[in-house]
Amino acid sequence: MIKKLVLVFIAVFAINSYGQEGTASPYSFYGIGSLKFKGTVENRSMGGLSIYTDSIHINLRNPAGYAGKNLEMLAGESRPVKFTVGGTYSDVKLKGSSESAKASTTTFDYLALSVPVGKFGFGFGLMPFTSVGYKLQSLDSNYDDGRFSNKFQGEGGLNKAFLGLGYLITDGLSVGIDAHYNFGNIQNSNIAFTYDDDGNATQYQTRENNRSDLSGLNINLGLSYKTMISPKLELVSGVTYTPESNLGSKNERSISTVIVSSTGSETVYSTIDTDLESLGLLKTDLVLPSKFSIGAGIGEPRKWFVGIESEYQKTSDFSNDLYSSTEVKYENSSSLSIGGFYIPQYNSFTSYFKRAVYRAGIHFENTGLNIENESIKEFGMSFGVGLPVGSFFSNANLGLELGKRGTTNSNLIQENFINFQISLSLNDRWFQKRKFD
Repeated sequence: MIKKLVLVFIAVFAINSYGQEGTASPYSFYGIGSLKFKGTVENRSMGGLSIYTDSIHINLRNPAGYAGKNLEMLAGESRPVKFTVGGTYSDVKLKGSSESAKASTTTFDYLALSVPVGKFGFGFGLMPFTSVGYKLQSLDSNYDDGRFSNKFQGEGGLNKAFLGLGYLITDGLSVGIDAHYNFGNIQNSNIAFTYDDDGNATQYQTRENNRSDLSGLNINLGLSYKTMISPKLELVSGVTYTPESNLGSKNERSISTVIVSSTGSETVYSTIDTDLESLGLLKTDLVLPSKFSIGAGIGEPRKWFVGIESEYQKTSDFSNDLYSSTEVKYENSSSLSIGGFYIPQYNSFTSYFKRAVYRAGIHFENTGLNIENESIKEFGMSFGVGLPVGSFFSNANLGLELGKRGTTNSNLIQENFINFQISLSLNDRWFQKRKFD
């Protein structure tokens, strides 16, 4: 057990050692950033499908997955304690109407532990929830010589610490609840360029600096149901619901006079703090919309599974009094995931790769962002493999995701991304009945 914990923390350290900003997406400019957590590597390798639960993997999107039937191989006495940690390397090509650029990020995705206690199961962990990371420059439409009107830069995001509880009501039917504490900060700046009569940038420019420290609680409810519909076929279904909640935001704003060099570096000449309290913006509330998902699938236990899942979020209810923009609207978001897995022979003694889990899936998403009357959508296809490591059904999971987000219409940006994902899912026994005294 100690060796497995050491392996987990080495993996976390390695992921963070190479970590940069959590995203390079220009769409993280809006709201509280781009959504980072989309499930475990196992989920994402099946197109984001999260309805499948078992005794050797943690399902971080449906808390009902913390509970479940005991393992027959353990004489029905218990389920294993489960550890998991994951990270992602992303390579993104940003394509505009006339230019393109590339960016890459390496991020820690989650760290979690699930502990069985009879018909109950507990889970807790930490994960990035959203991420902000962009550097944008807009051209001045009044001129055709390529001069800039604004320079935008942002970083930060939200993290999520969670504690969950699942309960097995009857064989195959379980419920669960997660309590989430969201925390983090978002920092951004905007330089509005000015020019003299000869079209040259003036020596001093004005930069607005903003910082919001965010925190708040929310919950996630889950239901999972599994039953055999024939001697070989199993029906699996799941439902989750996250009620609307608020994030408290403590805000700061200042105005700086800066000197911008020819290389783009900025030197601050002077700074004046803005009195946000007099504007009623020192402390604001930010609405996190409600979310609902439902899905079902069929398969042969320990052999194959295929399923479909839909998710809906009332993103149109999102609001933030501190930041507002006339060019963006929020509409209700939705996503559809289709995917599954195949195991050639889970108990093979002759072939290592026959015991591996092969996964694939696709997903379609309307992100809820509407910019310049263009709905920002995402499409992706994913592939993955779960490789057995050590004993007791522990495994290393590798995933590959290819897709695109956004559009080049209305002078917007299309992102073509490749995500490489890796996770460790480690199992052990903590509570065992003694056979002999």
